[in-house]
Amino acid sequence: MSSNDTPVSPSGSPATPHSPATDSPFRPEPTNCDEAPQYVLPLVVHIEKTAPPARTDALRTAARAVLVMLSDERSNGEGEWARAMRDWQDARIRKVVRRARGAEWRKASALPGITVTGESAEVRVFPPVPLDGWPKELAKLQVSGTDLDDPEPPAAPGPSDPVLWLNPELDMSAGKAMAQVGHGAQLAWWELSETERKAWREAGFPLSVATREADRWRELTESGLPVVHDAGFTEIAPGSCTVVADHPALRRG
Repeated sequence: MSSNDTPVSPSGSPATPHSPATDSPFRPEPTNCDEAPQYVLPLVVHIEKTAPPARTDALRTAARAVLVMLSDERSNGEGEWARAMRDWQDARIRKVVRRARGAEWRKASALPGITVTGESAEVRVFPPVPLDGWPKELAKLQVSGTDLDDPEPPAAPGPSDPVLWLNPELDMSAGKAMAQVGHGAQLAWWELSETERKAWREAGFPLSVATREADRWRELTESGLPVVHDAGFTEIAPGSCTVVADHPALRRG
């Protein structure tokens, strides 16, 4: 992780880089993060039966939604969501993706939050809530059923693109993968300087999501870029490396 400046939280206070060697919110074993009240960042993906979004676009849109929430003025300083964001980031950085359609989506869209639109995907991100304190409109939404496909092969990332690389050896549902790329985007955000964050935000948070070639995955995880190690609550084994966040500003020369 090669950012020149100390990462900062949305409140402007120093934040420790969450790598496997530190007190990471993604580590499977108990950490100091577990001593804080636990919150979750809800994301809801709009999936209509007749027109589901493409898988890769849903992943990209979920990652962008996390970045939009982190950078929103309501999440910073004395903003209305700032306290919840600080409490969430003091604990494990949990994200849960649920699906909605029709009236469910309209009800979810009426709650405070931000809807981010991709090429075919819509994802709404909400301020963090306690693990046992979900709004009823979101609590009843399904976590399962987020299996999506790409009708056509996604375009390969460009050499200057921020890329969230997925582990080629893991089989994750689209919902699980959306949460994981959200983690990766957040780790990259923490590592960037304020100038780098501003440039990314003003550009609209462009990014790609792709699966790394199997023979290059280990090299990528040892490159010094931010790596998500999943805590193993769902689908995959604890400690699995799921995503590497490859932002141009973090690449070593």
